[in-house]
Amino acid sequence: MSVKINHVTKHFGTQKALDDVSFEIFSGQVVGFLGPNGAGKSTMMKIITCFLPPSLGSVQVNGFDTLDNSIEVRKNVGYLPEHNPLYLDMYVIEYLTFIAGLHMPSRLIPARVSKMVEITGLELEKKKKIGALSKGFRQRVGLAQALIHDPGVLILDEPTSGLDPNQLSEIRMLIKNIGKEKTVVLSTHIMQEVEAICNRVIIINKGVICADDTTENLQQQMAGEAALLVEFDKPLQQTALEQIAGVLRAEHLDGNKWRLKTITSGDIRADVFRFAVDNGCIILNQQPEAPRLEEIFQQLTASK
Repeated sequence: MSVKINHVTKHFGTQKALDDVSFEIFSGQVVGFLGPNGAGKSTMMKIITCFLPPSLGSVQVNGFDTLDNSIEVRKNVGYLPEHNPLYLDMYVIEYLTFIAGLHMPSRLIPARVSKMVEITGLELEKKKKIGALSKGFRQRVGLAQALIHDPGVLILDEPTSGLDPNQLSEIRMLIKNIGKEKTVVLSTHIMQEVEAICNRVIIINKGVICADDTTENLQQQMAGEAALLVEFDKPLQQTALEQIAGVLRAEHLDGNKWRLKTITSGDIRADVFRFAVDNGCIILNQQPEAPRLEEIFQQLTASK
């Protein structure tokens, strides 16, 4: 199962939301689709799911074109939009039975609904009205409806927005497990979520793809600065730390912990050790830190 985007451009009047976008995603990949507000993320997702046509270019899902074979594409795609559209007056089991009835013969519905309830952890909630559920369980219902017809491709637009830490952890694990067998495209503004779930990142800015790689490769490619995390046994002054050879700037974290931004071509650990000896302090811990995804995102999407 794959999603293939071929030179897609999308105009809304005089505004160009997408500009010659191309990429391909394969089964077993959980891809973080990132970008600032207005970058074109939701537009791209709506084109993949046949809600919008491209102005130019083409999109194929499992070999089916979104314009020529939209019904086949919809059979192969599950979609959870940012604002989860649920019927709040329906019971969970009632709603999932209704959605399943849109996709399959009635004889297959009970078994499929039962499986979705199990996969998404809705067993204890299935007899409740959707309006009575927490945000986390409503998201589970949304995932269940997106998966009910067993699509090969799952499109998730901000699936964890507004969830508490426990709900976040549970939904992330659920998405990660789903991604072992399906193609998952995940849009989010939460960088920790991408690092926890995704094995590939696509960053879009002003309708143009500006990065497409694994998180690890992006960190290596964008390493204009590196950092050393250091913990001392006593308080120190920022100005003193910034005098260490190779240190561009020192950022205080908490307690006696510091992030020392460094020139990537040099190893400053020996210089930090000498600084500690000269200043009568002890290094409790020090370890290199790769560029964070949040910093990479800011570098690539910063306004010129």
